[in-house]
Amino acid sequence: MIYVCPLSQVHAAIRQLTPSHLVSLLDPKSMIETPPGIVRGRHLRLSVNDIAEPREGLVLPGESHIREILDFVDGWDQRAPLLIHCWAGISRSTATAYIALCHLNQGQEYDAAKKMRAAARHAQPNRRLVALADTLMGRGGRMIDAVAQMGQGEFDMEGDLFSMPAKL
Repeated sequence: MIYVCPLSQVHAAIRQLTPSHLVSLLDPKSMIETPPGIVRGRHLRLSVNDIAEPREGLVLPGESHIREILDFVDGWDQRAPLLIHCWAGISRSTATAYIALCHLNQGQEYDAAKKMRAAARHAQPNRRLVALADTLMGRGGRMIDAVAQMGQGEFDMEGDLFSMPAKL
C-alpha cells in the first residue's frame, strides 16, 4: 500500500502503519531527520518547495527529483507500506504518490488518477512534478491529462491520511 499524509501526522502514521520506506517532500528549512522506526537508507528526503514556476529563493522541483523518486520506488519491495508526506499532504505528496502509482502500473495513468480522487477529495497533485514525470517516463501527456481530469481537490488546510494499493 501507498499512504499519504501531512507532516503533522507522520509520527502517528509510522507507529500505526510501520512503513518500510518514507518520502519527505519539504522546503529545505523544514526538512526533517529520519524518524524513529524508519531505516535511514529508506528515507528519501527531497528539499523542494511547492511551486510550479521558478521563484527567487525557492527550490523548483526538477528532473533530478523525479529520477530520485523513481529510483526510490524501484528499491521498495512492497512487503511493507510506503509512506509519502509533504507539509500539508495535498500537493507534493499526492503528486509523488501518483507518480509512484504510474511507475508501478504502466499505462494506467487515468485509473491511478481516479483511485487517488476516490481516496482523497483534497488531493491537488503538484502539476510541475506530474509534468516532469510524464516527460521523463514517456507517457505522452497522459499523466498531465489524467490529473487535469481529476479536477481541483476540495479546499483543505491539511489533508487526511489516505491509502491506495500499489498495484491497480
